[in-house]
This record gives sequence, C-alpha cells and structure tokens, in this order.
Amino acid sequence: MCPSPILTGTILVADDNLANLELLSGLLEVEGHQVRCVLDGRQALDVLRTDSIDLALLDVMMPEADGFAVCQAIKTNPETRFIPVVLVTALTGSAERIRGIECGADDFLSKPIKREELLARVRSLLRLKQFTDVLESAETVLFSLALSIEAKDPYTEGHCDRLAKYSVALAERLDLPAEIQQALRRAGTVHDIGKVAVPDHILLKPGPLDSDEWKIMKQHPLIGERICRPLKSFRHVLPIIRHHHEKLDGSGYPDGLKGKDIPLTAQIMQTVDIYDALTTSRPYRKALSPKEAFAIMDTEVKKGWWNGALVKHLESLAAEPSSVLDDKSERKLPV
Repeated sequence: MCPSPILTGTILVADDNLANLELLSGLLEVEGHQVRCVLDGRQALDVLRTDSIDLALLDVMMPEADGFAVCQAIKTNPETRFIPVVLVTALTGSAERIRGIECGADDFLSKPIKREELLARVRSLLRLKQFTDVLESAETVLFSLALSIEAKDPYTEGHCDRLAKYSVALAERLDLPAEIQQALRRAGTVHDIGKVAVPDHILLKPGPLDSDEWKIMKQHPLIGERICRPLKSFRHVLPIIRHHHEKLDGSGYPDGLKGKDIPLTAQIMQTVDIYDALTTSRPYRKALSPKEAFAIMDTEVKKGWWNGALVKHLESLAAEPSSVLDDKSERKLPV
C-alpha cells in the first residue's frame, strides 16, 4: 500500500493547561506543522480573525469561551466554517459528544492524548481541508468569470451582488432552509455565467435583438448550467441557472416550463431579476421607481408570467425601513 503524502498546515491549539499546550505543539511541530498556541477561547477567536488556520484543536473546558462556544463561532462564520475542528476533552459522556456534534465539531480526541491517534486525525482532517480549498478555488474562478461578464456592461454594475442579496432576503421572508438561501446567494452571482458564450455584439446591443440573435441569447442558461455542473456543491444552484428565464404560462426559455414545474428557487431569482432590471437605468430608459416597477410586475402577473405571491412578498420587503432593496449606492450610472 502506498503511503499517503504528508500534509502540513497551520494548526490552532487552544488549552488553558500549559503542559497540554507543550505536548500538543511538540507532537505537531515535529511533523512539520506550524502551531499557534492560545490559553483561552477568547484568544482563539482573536487568532481566527487574523490568521489563516487550517485546523483547530480546542480543549472543551477553557476560560472566557469554552471549546463548544469557539467551535460554534467557527462553524457559523462564513469566513471560517470550513476549518476542521477537533474537540479535545477528558469528558466521556455521550451528552458532551452530542453537544459537540451540534456545535459542528468534525472530530473528538480523548485525554490523555495518544500520539498516533492525534497525528492520524490531523492528517485526515487536513486532507479534507485541502479538498475544501480546491472546491472554494473552483467556486472563486466561476464567480470571477461571472463578474467579468457583468463588468462588460456599465449598466449592469452591481447587478449580481444585488440579486444575491435580494434573493436571499426573499428566501428568508419565505423561511426557506439555509442551504437554499446559500444556493440563491451563489446563483445571484453566476445565474448569467452562460453569457460568456454570447458574442459581445449581441450581449451589448443597445436595441432589440433579431430572431437569430435571440436564438443565441436563449442558449445562455443551458451553457451556464453546463459550466457549473461539475461542482457538486452547486446541485441546488443548477436549476436556478437553467430556469430563471422561464414564465409560468410556458412562454419562457429554455424549456418552456409551466407553473409549478418551474423550481421555486428559479421563480425567486426571476422575480428579483425583473425588479432589478426595472429599477436600474438602461441605455433606452431611466431607472423606474419601486412603485412604477411593481405596477409593471403586477400587470405581468395578471398576464400569467410571474408568481404573484413572490411579487407581493418582494413589494413588502421594499416597503420596509432600511430595506435591502433600497440601496441606491450600488445603482451607479455609467459615466
């Protein structure tokens, strides 16, 4: 059997017992890891805010903030949630293990620490972190590509960011699960990534497209889905990319889906997409006010195009004080 390649990383070790810190840091440094040692949970959180950490070993019983609290903080922060966390404890009861799992712990180590067990768990979790980093890199490339497409047209500046925020706000109003909100956040950025295959003379045409140009434009949801399909983490994003240009009466594209056959997430994205298009300036017209935009959307709901309930929910969001839909700072007109 071929040995696995040795991975090294920067490991945070948090324990209020100096002897334990010295033992753990010594074992890890011999293996080539860089170790950041802290004596309590508050210091651990400070390090996580400033340093790039690949793995956290947290003693459960610490002052300031215990291992459970630090673990939960790591796993609920989008910037750190993919850092593997090992809880180190002398507690043997199942209740403590269950609490650790609920806080998001990836693994447990029981005291007294056994060298081989420690190193085996660290190697395993660093491999997991490496896979996660590769996934994040792939997502970053897709997001960068999508934003580069947006940047071609000064009239669409900030469009992707607004759609991500609007769709998540609407999903929160509907009390949809966190994974669906995450899918909508990602889809807000990459929903039109398939336009990378649309020639600029069509994509940036100031006037109406002719029939041949429309045939090309209508391919972009299919192309976008194909570009993003290799990422398994995008399984909830793909239907949004493919179907956000469908209409409830079946007159949309690319598949001509009707009614409930159109995924709810795609209907959410199309609703906020239409609102943003109407309230943002275009070469052929000025931005409409929210009141004007919703009047048009209500008319199109009556035509059977859009989900009236979603439009009403979005309208109620727009009416709230300090609404996320009322951020005019991102609707800069092109110079």
